[in-house]
Amino acid sequence: MKATSQSAKANDRKARRKSAPAPAPVADNTAADAFAARLLAWFDVSGRHDLPWQHPRSPYRVWLSEIMLQQTQVKTAAPYFERFVASLPDLRALAAASQDTVLGLWSGLGYYARARNLHAAAKLCVERHGGELPRDLDALTALPGIGRSTAAAILSQAWGDRHAILDGNVKRVLARYHGIDGFPGLPAVERQLWALAESHLPPTRMTDYTQAQMDLGATVCTRADPACMLCPVQSDCVARIQGRTAELPVPKPGKAVPQRYAQVLWLLDRGGRVLLQRRPPTGVWAALWTLPQHEDEEAAERWFETHVDAEYADAETLAPVAHAFSHYKLELRPRRWRAVALRARVGDNDDLRWFARAELAALGIPAPIRKLIEASA
Repeated sequence: MKATSQSAKANDRKARRKSAPAPAPVADNTAADAFAARLLAWFDVSGRHDLPWQHPRSPYRVWLSEIMLQQTQVKTAAPYFERFVASLPDLRALAAASQDTVLGLWSGLGYYARARNLHAAAKLCVERHGGELPRDLDALTALPGIGRSTAAAILSQAWGDRHAILDGNVKRVLARYHGIDGFPGLPAVERQLWALAESHLPPTRMTDYTQAQMDLGATVCTRADPACMLCPVQSDCVARIQGRTAELPVPKPGKAVPQRYAQVLWLLDRGGRVLLQRRPPTGVWAALWTLPQHEDEEAAERWFETHVDAEYADAETLAPVAHAFSHYKLELRPRRWRAVALRARVGDNDDLRWFARAELAALGIPAPIRKLIEASA
């Protein structure tokens, strides 16, 4: 009976081992070396070597590109980068520029907090670091808008320092290559991905390796329909081997995106100038110039009657304009009045001004508002 009982327990243990999910494979030193070596060999042939911030490559240009590439694809960011550095070619020029100039150069690129943080960081570099970006991970992450991965990308690309990055592209590549379950934004999953990113660092060529990781995620290991047959690390990729590329990385748990509405007041004076109002320094579209905007029609009419010498009912109603933010959808409902004036006691001020059309190009204006105004040009 005792032997039979022991045999049964052994069989139970075997059954549990078979039914238990296999742990996600973690690269050993040999695999890490192979990963980096294959990726660098691929990069030499298929990587991106002609990006505008690579020629010339400087800490300032690398930093600017990394900030622009947060939430933005290379093909979209490239012309903005070239326009920005043509106007503000170095860190000291950026620090000395007005906020309106910086936001004007950024206008249309979206996520304007990036531009405000960039400007604030430049001023801090002048105050604390002699007008240069500090070559130190902790000092960089202490600057506004620079997190751990961005700081590492700056250090590795500008100076060739040995630091791991973990942007969205790298998270996707590592999650698939190692078969990592769980949403990468969760702290426990992110810690695991950081450890794997560190394990793959090559001893040399950090500038190329950093760019290679980003290129692989952007051009081969894409979110949808990855080109696995072109991937240099396909032979070891857990997601490809197990047929899980469509499910990895695990997406963020979904939730309903709220819909909001706003009344937009488009006022033109007799000379064709448009009235713009500067947004508050915090919140959506902070510090940008936009058409006066209110959450409901009652508030819009009340503001109009207080500020404008015209009849609210004389407005021309225009088609709604849809705009999506990362956390909600916004429908703008514009009305337009022509040949109007501000009430005498209102007048121009720092946050409410008439602008000629020729002046609009230099202002920081939200993309949907600029598109609306320019459509009638």
